[in-house]
Amino acid sequence: MKKIPVVAVFDVGKTNKKLFLFDERYKIVFERSARFTETLDEDGDPCENLESLRLSVFDSLREVFRNPEFEVRAINFATYGASFVCIDEEGKALAPLYNYLKAYPEALKKQFYDTYGGEEAFSNLTASPVLGSLNSGMQLYRIKYERPELFRQIRYALHLPQYLSYLISGKAYSDITSIGCHTNLWDFTKNKYHDWVYREGISEKLAPIVPSDTVMPANFPGNSYAVGAGLHDSSSALVPYLVSFNEPFILLSTGTWCISLNPFNAAPLTPEELKNDCLCYLQYEGKPVKASRLFAGYIHEQQVKRIALHFRTDMISYRTFAYDPSIVAALKNEVVMDFSERDLQNYPSDLIAYHRLILDLVHQQYISTTMVLKDTGVKRIFVDGGFSKNTIFMNLLARAFPGLEVFAAHMAQATAVGSALAIHKSWNAKPMPNDIIDLKYYAASR
Repeated sequence: MKKIPVVAVFDVGKTNKKLFLFDERYKIVFERSARFTETLDEDGDPCENLESLRLSVFDSLREVFRNPEFEVRAINFATYGASFVCIDEEGKALAPLYNYLKAYPEALKKQFYDTYGGEEAFSNLTASPVLGSLNSGMQLYRIKYERPELFRQIRYALHLPQYLSYLISGKAYSDITSIGCHTNLWDFTKNKYHDWVYREGISEKLAPIVPSDTVMPANFPGNSYAVGAGLHDSSSALVPYLVSFNEPFILLSTGTWCISLNPFNAAPLTPEELKNDCLCYLQYEGKPVKASRLFAGYIHEQQVKRIALHFRTDMISYRTFAYDPSIVAALKNEVVMDFSERDLQNYPSDLIAYHRLILDLVHQQYISTTMVLKDTGVKRIFVDGGFSKNTIFMNLLARAFPGLEVFAAHMAQATAVGSALAIHKSWNAKPMPNDIIDLKYYAASR
């Protein structure tokens, strides 16, 4: 039996850790999922169970290599960012993979920003809002001043995608998509590390930067597969769209956070944009991507619970509610406000209340997306993730942007596919596919 040539991709989120095998047409031919119980760092704060993750990578690969159906030609990684794995000369992890939500000491934060020009000016250069531990460079700054002995032992600090790559290749590299994601490390005005990275000796702990399509041989004799350097998950999810569409677009990636990504907007962030949760990513080709964030998925979840409790209904029913323009017309003269402040007694049914919730969320989404849209040639918005399946949200978004084409985009595992596409030429002799994204158009009907 002829083996199927495949690329293996580890897609590691905060909750779910998945392994996918894609064939040469980027169809999923194998999938394995795992979840681990978090462990605690030295302060008792929850953090990733790094040892369980490491063992799971090797166990999963052993399973795949034993499977006679597949010929693994390459391996790549797409994971959440904003955290470093610090390794010593032998490649052993020296410290936990700290949680990016870990509280950051105020005194140390003040010391840093006072030294390097103040919060506003510094954030502007690095396209990084002040986010504490979520600015992963600040984790290394903290180690230097709070745990100097540990800092001295660090050979390399690797973002999680690059650490997983290191486990298989034995080669330590840095990747621009991880470095360029609200880390406080990258000066977007100079297209290089910010001066503080050199002044504090952080640069000596960072592995050489390689392009996102770089591959290395595996660190195991007798194996011929290529190993990618890994990508940050948000940037990886953008790759299929950049490969598939040449005309300028915005990708609205929806989940707990709704992130508007504009790869055709390289304008520097303004102080106002930074205050309103705008930031910049670097996409896999090294170009800036202006982005804005809205906590819409979380808000939606909390308010749906409130509606269901008030009307004594099942939350699951809201997933199949149809868009009703007559309800929208009846609600259009209400004052715009945060839905959490609305009195549910004012709505005769849960269907009407739910339309009101989505109207309020789309109003906020319009403001958020417009921040990265203005002064660009964008003509299309692609929506992926949870809200792309919500017909009320999609119809109202199309109404909010009548001058643009709005599409619900559906593709299986965009993050993992993006990681595979980034190293396409290293394992796949077929041309790039042009049919991996299914689009549904929503007209801006009145």
